[in-house]
Parts: sequence; C-alpha cells; structure tokens
Amino acid sequence: MTMIVRGDHSHTGIQENHAPAAALFHGLADPTRLMILAHLRTGEHKVKDLTEHLGLAQSTVSAHLSCLRDCGLVTSRPLGRSSMYSLANAQLLEVLLGDAGTYLGRNAAPLLDTHDFSEVHGPNTTHRTGS
Repeated sequence: MTMIVRGDHSHTGIQENHAPAAALFHGLADPTRLMILAHLRTGEHKVKDLTEHLGLAQSTVSAHLSCLRDCGLVTSRPLGRSSMYSLANAQLLEVLLGDAGTYLGRNAAPLLDTHDFSEVHGPNTTHRTGS
C-alpha cells in the first residue's frame, strides 16, 4: 500500500498550544484534588494540616499538592522546614468552577462549595465571585 504524504503533519506545535489547558484540566480531574482545593479556600495550609483535616495519608496529600502546583492551581512558600500551600488564583478558580457547574447543569453552584470545613475553620469568609 502506498501512503500519500502531503507536507509536514507534525502535531507537536498544536499539542504544545493545548498543553497548558490539558495541565489545568488534569489538575481538576481528581475528586481528592478538588477536595484539597476546596480546603485551601479557607487559607493557606501545611501538608500536615491538610492531612489532619482531610483524613488522608501524608504521601497522598503531598502527591496531589505536587500535581496541583505543577498545573498552576496552587502555590507554595517555604516556612521553616515545611511549605505553606495556597490557591494560585482563587477568584479565577471560582469563576472556572462556577462555569463548570453551569455546564454540568448544577445551577452555577461552585464545585468547591461541596465541602464544609466550618467545623475546622469557622464560617468561610474568603471572597466569592458573583452575588
């Protein structure tokens, strides 16, 4: 069988253009990572704090935080021998997840509101988008 070649069909450039969006959606594609993002809405936390509040193993939390950091969803800063993690851009993340809720038919309810951590931190006083 003869193959007809019509120029360069390299998709490398096209794939590179989509890599940031793919990384973002990869970060949001796991329920545990969404739980961690929801918890970080209450403020910055150490891995140890997240482990205790979420009831997850330290290695699990660390692996998910590493993914979230690589995807640009969280940032970290050193604090002594540990790191403090926070949302990279809370307002944009809430808009994105609110739009995802709309797309999924959930009355535009932000997906990060599915977890209530008020028993740990008191009422959520972080900024919200919309009304």
